Amino acid sequence: MLKIKVSRVRPDKVEQLRAWLAEATRRADEIRETFVNEGVTHEQGFILETTNGPVFVYAVESADYEAAARAFQESPFPIDAEHKAVLAEVLDGEVNVPLLLDVRL
Repeated sequence: MLKIKVSRVRPDKVEQLRAWLAEATRRADEIRETFVNEGVTHEQGFILETTNGPVFVYAVESADYEAAARAFQESPFPIDAEHKAVLAEVLDGEVNVPLLLDVRL
């Protein structure tokens, strides 16, 4: 299952989010460890500049997104705690984006 979330980014926090995503990329081996715990197979993140301000598009692929989300919330991994803290600081609420196409094999 592919899950996409779109969130507003506080304009004064865009560079902090970019820096965190760069650090997370450098720590990809730690992230892969969390994937095993969460049942996640792939994550991607994008920052888009829009006329309404910056947004963060976050894509997660897993067999069971709800189970993965629970495992993330209860995660013992330091990188997950850091990720939660950064996102709590830089994001400013989700954007309601209607799903218009969802085709699976």
